[in-house]
Parts: sequence; structure tokens; C-alpha cells
Amino acid sequence: MERRRMMDAALLVLLLGHLVTALEVPLDLPQPPTITHQSPKNYIIDPRENIIIHCEAKGKPHPSFSWTRNGTHFDIDEDPNVSMKPHSGTLVVDISRAKAEQYEYVYQCTARNKHGTAVSNNIVVQQSRSPLWSKEKLKPIVVQEGVSLVLPCRPPAGLPPPIIFWMDNYFQRLPQSNRVSQSLNGDLYFSNVLREDSRNDYICYARFPYTQTIQQKQPITVKVLSLDAINDTMAAFYNETDLFSDNAADERRPTFLIPSGPSSSKTVLRGQVLEMECIAEGLPTPDISWSKVSGDLPAKRLSFLHYQRTLRIVNVSESDAGDYRCTAKNGLGFVHHNIHVMVKAAPYWISGPPRNLVLAPGENGVLTCRASGTPKPSINWAMNGIPIENSPKDLSRKVEDDTIIFTDVQTGSSAVYQCNVSNDYGYLLSNAFANVLSETPRVLTQANQLYQVIKNQRALIDCASFGSPIPKITWFKDSRSSTLHGDPYILHDNGTLEIPIAQAHNSGKYTCAARNSLGISENHVLLEVKEPTRILKQPEYKVVLRGTSVVFECKVKHDPSLVPTMTWLKDDGELPDDERLIVDSDSLTISDVTEYDAGVYTCIMNTSLDHDSASAELTVVEATPTPAVVYERPDPPTDLELTDQKKKSVQLTWTPGDEHNSPILKFLIQYEDSLHHRGVWHNLTEVPGTRTTAHLKLSPYAHYTFRVMAVNAVDLSPPSFPSRMFKTEPAAPDENPTGVVGFGTVHDNLVISWKPLTGIQSNGPGLHYKVMWRQKGMENDWTAVTVANNSQFVVSGTPTFVPYELKVQAVNDYGAGPEPAIAHGHSGEDLPVAAPGNVQAMVVNSSLAEIHWDPVASKLIRGHLKGYKVYYWRERSLHKHNPHHVEKQILTFSGNHTRGMLPGLHPYSLYSFNVRVFNGKGEGPTSPTEQFETPEGVPGAPNSLIVTSPNQDSLTLDWSPPHVRNGRITGYTLKYQPVNNSNELGPVEELALAANETSVTLPNLKYSTRYKFYLNAKTVRGAGPAITQEAATIIDGGSTQTSHPIARPPRRHPPRKALPVSPFGNVSSSIEEDGPLISWEYVGPEKNVYVEYRVKNSKQRSISSISVSSKHSWQETREEEWQRELVNGSQNVVLKGLKGGLSYTVRLVAKGQRDQQLQRSEELLVTLPAVASRQVDIATQGWFIGLMCAIALLILILLIICFIQRNKGGKYPVKEKEDAHTDPEFQPMKDDDCTFGEYSDNEDHKPLKGSRTPSNGTVKRDDSDDSLVDYGGGEGGDGQFNEDGSFIGQYSGKSASRDTEGHESSEAPSPINAMNSLNSFV
Repeated sequence: MERRRMMDAALLVLLLGHLVTALEVPLDLPQPPTITHQSPKNYIIDPRENIIIHCEAKGKPHPSFSWTRNGTHFDIDEDPNVSMKPHSGTLVVDISRAKAEQYEYVYQCTARNKHGTAVSNNIVVQQSRSPLWSKEKLKPIVVQEGVSLVLPCRPPAGLPPPIIFWMDNYFQRLPQSNRVSQSLNGDLYFSNVLREDSRNDYICYARFPYTQTIQQKQPITVKVLSLDAINDTMAAFYNETDLFSDNAADERRPTFLIPSGPSSSKTVLRGQVLEMECIAEGLPTPDISWSKVSGDLPAKRLSFLHYQRTLRIVNVSESDAGDYRCTAKNGLGFVHHNIHVMVKAAPYWISGPPRNLVLAPGENGVLTCRASGTPKPSINWAMNGIPIENSPKDLSRKVEDDTIIFTDVQTGSSAVYQCNVSNDYGYLLSNAFANVLSETPRVLTQANQLYQVIKNQRALIDCASFGSPIPKITWFKDSRSSTLHGDPYILHDNGTLEIPIAQAHNSGKYTCAARNSLGISENHVLLEVKEPTRILKQPEYKVVLRGTSVVFECKVKHDPSLVPTMTWLKDDGELPDDERLIVDSDSLTISDVTEYDAGVYTCIMNTSLDHDSASAELTVVEATPTPAVVYERPDPPTDLELTDQKKKSVQLTWTPGDEHNSPILKFLIQYEDSLHHRGVWHNLTEVPGTRTTAHLKLSPYAHYTFRVMAVNAVDLSPPSFPSRMFKTEPAAPDENPTGVVGFGTVHDNLVISWKPLTGIQSNGPGLHYKVMWRQKGMENDWTAVTVANNSQFVVSGTPTFVPYELKVQAVNDYGAGPEPAIAHGHSGEDLPVAAPGNVQAMVVNSSLAEIHWDPVASKLIRGHLKGYKVYYWRERSLHKHNPHHVEKQILTFSGNHTRGMLPGLHPYSLYSFNVRVFNGKGEGPTSPTEQFETPEGVPGAPNSLIVTSPNQDSLTLDWSPPHVRNGRITGYTLKYQPVNNSNELGPVEELALAANETSVTLPNLKYSTRYKFYLNAKTVRGAGPAITQEAATIIDGGSTQTSHPIARPPRRHPPRKALPVSPFGNVSSSIEEDGPLISWEYVGPEKNVYVEYRVKNSKQRSISSISVSSKHSWQETREEEWQRELVNGSQNVVLKGLKGGLSYTVRLVAKGQRDQQLQRSEELLVTLPAVASRQVDIATQGWFIGLMCAIALLILILLIICFIQRNKGGKYPVKEKEDAHTDPEFQPMKDDDCTFGEYSDNEDHKPLKGSRTPSNGTVKRDDSDDSLVDYGGGEGGDGQFNEDGSFIGQYSGKSASRDTEGHESSEAPSPINAMNSLNSFV
């Protein structure tokens, strides 16, 4: 038996490799389910939102999902409020038809496929709760100065618990100190009270975080009095209360208010937060200190809150257990309290949860579930959700406590194993599968990936792989002569190759090979080792005079393949935005220095791989009162000499000129090439100001003359006298032309162009170019020509759009340049010869369609593909009244697209479209024209809404259909509501009307009342925007109407003779603020269009014409009394200046040439509404103003009498005790301050936002739940609190309307007034 155990132990150690190297199985391979996302174990939901219980899993095949609720199967199909997301196990509970508490259960998700079953945690769903505060009547608290006091909060129990804070009536946090502090349960503790603690607005607030609501306790009144004050002023008011003894509060030793007794104990869970508090009373105020009896306090995880009264330790561990001591001390003594802390632990993983196991047939492996806890947890295994002892027996599987050992596994034995670790404080549930799989290796790392690293830094090259059996990774470099292992290479278990210190020779191509018994897979990557970025010349410490300039140099060396970026900082921040600071590539210049420029300047050179930085300090000093020093630019250098003359170099020496009190910083050397550019001087090089020689590298075949200029802090010196001429010998070119490109100008040519060499680059006489070309991919010899005095060559007779390889080599009389690099180009393009195929449209919605097509083959495009163009146009609207439209539009889709979206379509229309491919030459042939229809959309607003026939109790409305119908009109909706003199809207009435109606009469309306009307049209897709109108019933007149809205039939007109077809259509009107809006459609050729109008049945004979065009104006002969406005180019006009209450006849007129007949539209009747008379405002009446003044005078007299009586020592009788005590909002009236008596009410719920006073003098009060949410007008409220409870924003003054008598007047316009409302009643 002992031998068997030793063998098992050896096997377990042997198999740990599989545990360490657990693999992630690619999703395209068979595998059991794995749960990837689930809701938390304790899931608190917002009862106002839909419940979403998450359960997501992956697997191959994709798993199916099921749920249990309270341990039994939950049939989702039987609950209409519950649905499951597609391809997911996530549940969505629609609470719009049910209450959230109906779904407070324990849920568990199961994901299964043919390879196994995974289960989620038990998800306990509970809705967050923010209950109201229990109502209570709080009497004032009167205490003697110096004693201790506790103000209880006792908030309602919520889920999660609320956040407690104390504030006053003004929503300001109450000040706390080492004398006054809040306990962990929310109570407010006073170690001793002072006279300034007296106030009537100690208010405890509870904020519930999930619902973002705030509840408040009734305000508490505290009065702190000395003994003499109590006896003199409070005897009558508190005559039944034995307040305290005759002795004043003396100084006393500290005693603990909480916790009680000499010691206590506390239990906390590992990983949670431990909070212990000690609050003491005493006089003077005691100080609190903490210590750990059995060790040291954990400094890094420790903090003190509430003025040392609370000790807080985060991320509790077993080492935090022990005895803690808090000490309260003042000048009279001290007191201790010991707290014994016990640390328990819910189960936790020791080395992480079990990991998925992938085994090949015949392999061995282990699943390990290592966890700990206090007390020690129990471990239970399950397979596919069933306890493992009830699962089918498997000889290859053996369970030993926290480990499952697999030996010689076989195909088909894949399963998901659940490890459940639990003790009294919680549980852990983990799924891990054992997947038996045979799979050849595959490398998962991206092929040909480029790794870049800085020299002498660590290089990591990835080779992620998968296979079953687990593949073995080997690495090769370049020639693959041998595997990479050992120094300097480190091969990690996951296949990553590490080079601890990368060098330049480590650059190259690396190959990783993944091999198992079933095959091999390889991947190639590239490694480039770059030179580090280094600052060669650092900026130096500078001391400069104010008003001068300073230059900080920062010269950098970096890898030439990396792009550097130079950044300058001042005092570790950005440079000031000042034009005096000039940043160059390697320097920072500050001109006109001020004392504010002093500081530390840092240059930072960044590349994509590394950076380097250097700093220097600038000190600015004032000029000393010494004789002024003249700083001038230096004199030019002299005595230029040429020595050490060679074919391509020469040594130049010179003598510096006078510096003029400013040291020379550098010398600038220039040259003139009189052979190629006589009279033009070029910069050649610069040398530091301390040197007087320079070694110059030169080009062949040039006639050089040199000169030197000196540079100091002031300026550049004049140039020196030129040196003698130095001629270099000719040579073959050492470079070739750049910018070689090839393109075609016509379909059968190839134009090869390049940037020619300059004269000094030619290196000799007889410069010409050897131009070579051949088709790419062909093994043909190069075709070559010689070109002189030109920078391009045209090859004719080429095939259309064929790729070519190109070379251009420089040649002179002394030889040819180096072998040129190969460039690439194409011969000329031609128009595409094919159209896109399989063109079709998918209508997305009423204004959007998606066009699909098959791409054109590359050889048929015959050029560079630029994209596709979709030509589309609206053939016509599907509505019979709309005209024909044929305006084409084009959408271009660049690149190789095979689909595109057509936005901005008109609903309910027929569209045609085709597709064309285009290249650099142009467009190809058109695809067959296809058509599609857009569905109906919502209609536009009706064209007009006119109110006619105003009577005492009825109005008639006429309207015209929408101009933009977007479908078949299915009906109209008419809403209307009265408007009072304050422009406040009354209740809304709604009336549904048939599609063929254009008029309706509304009876039983209020007389002399203004109404607002909203009319919108509907299609099958819904209602469109509404047109609005306002009108009023008249005071007298009108006919009796029926008691319900009546839809009048359309007006009938007598038969007319056939008229010529008018170019005007859809003429309509609507009433706007400035006047009637006339709209129309016009399709005629005439240039001059007018709108004419006159008062109905008018006898006037005047004509006026208003012209808007400077080119066309005319005066028609007096036909009638019509007035007109010229409206060329428009389709609507607002007629301003018309009188309300009158009806106008409106028509449109089009005039062409003199011999053409006038074109007129049908006449349109427009009635302007009369303005309803306003009711008299009582506040402006003289008698009302006089009455208010009389009342104010009486109140003033009463106050004067009260003041006189008080000075005489008189007192008013008060009510018997406080049996009618009310909310703290209504302040009691006291005898000796001459305020009014208390107002009482029997209701429990008191208003927080103010009260309403009926006109008959009685007072009624609204119910209130004491929630500050009501101030905000919504559930969450617009008033907000910061995390510390301080109030921000401003509450709105809304109040719910309750049953009151008479007309109410709104009070308490602000929260402050609301908290102190009704101090008195007149």
C-alpha cells in the first residue's frame, strides 16, 4: 500500500508539467464549454431598469444554455417577461409588466455541448432598496454646557446600506472636529457641548447609491444653556422637565461613549477592510491614540479617520489579528479600551483556480484545486455539473482530495470538472476541462513579425503555439546551422526566446519550429538591434544678464533608421508660449532674457524605442553698475591658407578677427564653384569657435574658392577675403539620379523620368544617362538607351498597363556611376472594358439603401483601380400626386469596395441605379440599370391649418394634406388644449380623423378662450411632425353645436368649365408669427412670378407692386384691387402686415413675354385669427393694491405693540404643553420673542418643499416622503450631492398638487424657504 502511494506521488510530480503549461485551445478545434462572463454572486439590481443576468460561454461546438432558479429548472419560455439573448445564455427580464421583487431568486447558468457541461456561480439577485425614514416627532434637546451629547441618526436599512452625513437647512456640511465627530453607524457624538452648538437644524441625511436618492431625518433642535439661563428663560417652556442638577458641568476625566466596557472583540474577513472606532467624552476634549498590543500597526495599509477616532486597515491579512488598544487622554487622566480582532477567511486560491487541461490520447495529466481559508474549507468535485461520485466510473481518472489524476486518457473522455471550495464564510466555484485531442502543431504568432530593440537591452521574441501532444519549440537563426540554446539565449516554457543583452550581430531572421509526434510547424520573424540614442553635447549651466540672449545646445546621436523628436522642458513643464523662445533641431535660444526665464531647462530626445535627456540651469542677473561694455559682432577672419591638398580634400587655416567682448561661438565656411555656379556662395561646414583649421571634403571636377565668417552671441561677422582657387580633378560619377519613376501618358507608352544631377554632382564633363527597362516578371534582358541633356525618356509601343522594372545610371567621360537601384513603374492606362456584375440593392430603411456588386477583374480594369461610382436617380414618387424626378446623383467609393450605402433617399419612391468602375484614365462601361423601391416613411407636416368660423363655443379647422407625404396618408391626429392669460397650457384633448377629411368643427368649447391646436398626418410608419395654430372663441355670437367633434365633408363647388392646365400646384397656407405662409410648387417656364392678395369682398382699386429682382420689374395695368409681391425663384412667402380677424383671397400669377397669356393659380382663402381679449389682472387693480397696503400697515402696528410689551417685561399666554407639536419646519412661537403660536397638524407626512395657503384662510399641507428627490422633479432628482455629501446645484421648486380649497398660491420658492416655511400666519 505504501509503495502504491509513493508511485502515485511520483506520478503527480511527473505530471505537474501539464499544469504549468496549460494551453489555450483555438476556437476552431473541438473543446468543452468555458464560461467567459457571468454576473457577480451577490447581484444588486436597480428596480427601475430591466434585469440582465449575464452568462457567456465559448466552446466548439457553441454551447447551449439553461438556467435553474432556487435549485430547480427555470423554464424561460413559460415567463413572457423573460428572454434569452441569441447565441448567449444572458437573461433579460422586462420589468415594465412586472415588479423586480418577483425575480429575487438564486440563479445558476449551465452551458453544455457534446464535450461537457460548465456551470456558473450561484447568482443571488436582489433589488436595491431605499426605504423612507420612519416618521417621528422630535422634541428639542436642551443640555447643560460642557456635558456630552449623542444625536441619533438611525437611518432606514437599505440595500446596499446608505451613506450617512449631517447637514443644516442650507445644505452645508455640519463642521466636525476632535470634539464633534460622526460614528460609523451615523450618529453624531459631542465629547462636550458648547454654547455655539445650539441650533435647530441638525439634519441627518442618508444617500442610497444605487437609486441615487437621498432621504432625510426630521431636523433636531439642540439648545445648550448655562444653569442661570435655564432657570430664568426656560422654566415656563420646560416646566415639566427635570433637566439637570444645580451644579454646573465640571472638568472630568475621559470615559468612552463607544465602545462600552474595558474590552470588546471584532471579527473581520481576510482581504476586507477593518474599521475600529473609539469615541470618548470628557472636559477638556480628550485626544485618541491607537496601538497594537501584540505587534506593530501595518503602516502601509493603515489610515485614521474622524479625527483619530476611527482606525482603518485595508486588505486585511491573518497578520492583522490580535489585540488593539485605543487610549483617550486629557489633562485630568486617561482611559484604555482593548479590542480583540479575529481574522477569518472565506476560501481563496493558493496558486490560482484549476486550469484547463489538453491531453493527447494515451497521455497523463492532473487537475489541481489548491485553496485555503479559515476555518479550513472542504473541497468537492463534480463532472459536467454532477457530483463526481455519481458520475460514470473511469479507470483513467482518480480523485485524491484536491487533485484529479488522469492516466492513459482516451478519445471521448473529454469533460468539464467543477471544483467547489467552501467554508462558513463563502465558497469558490471553478470550471476546468480535460480535453482529449490529437492535433498537429500550429504557430499562433504572426508570421514575419518585425521586432526592434535597442542595443544592450533585453530582446524577447514570441513563438506562441498549440498542439496535442504539446509541441516542443526549437529556434534557428539565418542559415539554421544549429538550434539556439544556452548562452546567450534563454528559451522560456511558452516558446519565447530571450536575448538578455542584444548586440548588433543578433540582428537577423529567426525561425521557430513547433514539433510533436503528429507534425511540425514553422514561423519566421525578424529582429533588428538599433543603436541607442545618446546626447553628445549637453546643455551647460548659464549665467546671463537680463535683456541679453542665451543658447542651450543639445547635440544628439541616434540610430539613423529611427526618427527622433526633440522636446524642451522648463522646470519639468512645457515651455512658455513665448516667441522669444526659439527651438531648433539641436538648440534652444532665448532672446531678451527676463528674470522669469530663470530655471532648469531639459532637452529630451525621443525615438520610438528609447530616449535620452539632459538638463542645465539658467540664472539671470542684473547688470552691475560698471562702465558699459560694448558688445559687437566680430571682425572677419584673415590670412586664409590652403594646405594638405589632395584629390578630394584640402586643409583650410585662418586667423580670427577681434571678438569685441563677445566670445566667438563658431566659424562658418562657405565655397564658390566658379566652374558651375560662378558668383553663388554655398555653406560647406561649421567648426567650433576655438578652432582655426578645418579639413574640407570636396567633389571632383570643381573650381573651389573659400571664405570664412565668425559667429558670436551678437551676430555674424562680415565674410573674409576669398582664398585662392583650388581645382579638383574629374572622376566618374559617384551617385546616380534619384526620383526614378515610370508611368504612361497614353495606353501604349511608358514615360521614364528622374531628377538629374547638378553640375557639381557630375564629377566630370560629358554627363549623360543610361536608361534601362524591362517587363517585371519576365526574364528578358534589359533594354538600354543613352539620354543626354534631358530628364525623361518615352518608350512607345508598350502593352497596356504592364509593370516594368527601371534603372537610370549616370555616365560621364571618365566612366559610369555605381550600379543603380531598381525602380518600378507601369505603362499607360486605358479605360476599363468591363462593368461590375451581379449588381443588386438591399433597402435598409425608407431613406437608406445598400448597393452590392461583384468586383471587376484586375486585368479588365487596365489601370490603377481608383474605385467605383454608383449613379442613382429618383424616377418618381410612388404617390400618384407627386411629379416625375430624373435628377442623377453620384456616389464614389474609393478603393476595392464591393458595396456602398446610398443615404438621403426619399421614402416611398422608385429609384434606378447602375455602377461603373474607374481607374486613373476614366470610367468603364455602365452595369445594367437596376431599380428598387423605398418603403413608406413618416409624412411631413400638413401644408396649412386654418381656423375659420369662430363662435362663442366652437371653432372650425380647415387644412390641406402634407406636401411631403412619404407614403399613403392613413389619417390625421388633432390635439388641442386651452391657453390661459399666463400662457399656461391646459389639458390636452385628442381627436382621430380620417385620411379623406380636410375640415372639422369642434363644439362645446369655452367662450372667450384661446386654444392651441396640433395637427399631424400619419402613414403606416407612424405620425409625422405637427403643424400648430392658435385661435380663440369669441365672447358673443355663434351657433349651437353637438357635444362631440364633427368632421365636416369637403366643400362642394359648382361645376366649372375646363381651364388650361396651371403651372402651379399644391398651393397651401399656414399661419406663422409674422403672418400667413403661402407655399406652392411651380413647373412653368415664366421668369416673373407674383403672389397677389386682397381683402375678401374688398372695393379698393389700388395696386402696389414690390419687386425683389433688380433685372425684372413691371407694373401691370390696373386689373383689380389686388396687391402683389414678386417672388422669383422661391416657393414660399410670408405676407406681413395683414390685419387679424380678416379673410384674404390669395392667388399666384406667372407672366412671360408680352404676347403670352398670364398663368394663374386657383384662389386660396386665408383667414387670420382674431386675438382673444385678455382677462383683467387683479394684481393691477387699484382696490386690490389698497387692500394689500392696509393689511401691511396693520401688521406693522401689531409688531410695534409687541415690541413695546416685550420691553415692559410682559408675556403672552402659551398653549398647554406641546400636544400639538408639529414638524421642525414650522418653528414654535415663543412668548418672549413675540412670534406667533405653534401650528400643528395631525398628519404624519410633512412637506419639505413648502406649503400652500388657500384663499379662505385655512392651511393644508402636502404629504411628503422627506426625500430630496422631489426637489429635482424626477426619480433621481436634479439636485445632486458630492461624494462627501455637500450639496451642489439647486433644487427646482415643484410641488405636487393636493386637495385644497379655493385657488392656491405657490410658496417656498427655494429649499431654504421650504425648510423654514410658515414661521407665522396672519
